[in-house]
Amino acid sequence: MVVADRSPALLRVLAHDLRWAIVRLLAGGDLRVREVVAATGEAPNLVTYHLAQLKAAGLVWARRSAADGRDSYYALDLDAVAVAMEGVARDIHPGLPAAGAAGAAGRVLFICSGNSSRSQMAEGWLRHLGGPGVVAASGGTDPTSLHPHAVAAMAEHGVDISGHQVKHVDVFAGQSFDRVITLCDRAREACPEPPAAAALAHWSIPNPAEAHPPDLDAFRATARELRTRVRYLVPALAESGRSSGGRTPRNAT
Repeated sequence: MVVADRSPALLRVLAHDLRWAIVRLLAGGDLRVREVVAATGEAPNLVTYHLAQLKAAGLVWARRSAADGRDSYYALDLDAVAVAMEGVARDIHPGLPAAGAAGAAGRVLFICSGNSSRSQMAEGWLRHLGGPGVVAASGGTDPTSLHPHAVAAMAEHGVDISGHQVKHVDVFAGQSFDRVITLCDRAREACPEPPAAAALAHWSIPNPAEAHPPDLDAFRATARELRTRVRYLVPALAESGRSSGGRTPRNAT
């Protein structure tokens, strides 16, 4: 038998057990090196090396922590992985289908510091993309007021969050969620005991209101990143729903 082509680069990158483990971890949320070390049990220098390999392959990117500038969060570029996986599937057979997201269900709480922009935008996206079986809510560790640029940036995508109310995360005490997702590094540290959830995740997203000078473009960039993140969250909720028997969520306050 003559092999005409080498295996796709994606498969060669992910064939290493530790790199595969790191990708699976980052698929659940953004992590610092020490958190990957704790989860894998591998040496810090080895984890750092393989994170660099994944970054060089365009599958992972890093962002300096807004809470501690000496640290960085690593995130999986889900779009890059999706494109590469589609290429692998096409190489095997052009008829291989992509997985669907039908049947998404669950309760998701997004938390940021002020509940003024990021968490409100994420809530808006999940309401928009998630379908009737998904309940989205948001709160802040130090709530302020809904930012007009957040409203404007989402309106450009046809998503109206102008009626959203700003809330302290404490209003959700005693409630349970399928997922609680922190959206900024400060909120993650300020909310060490979030409402009960089947899964916790962190998305390290800069505060667009801290852009200098503040402008709508910063909020547009945040809206685009959150759309991508939420777009991949929906099929994950669908898969969780299938695994748990597709229970119906209760309404969030």
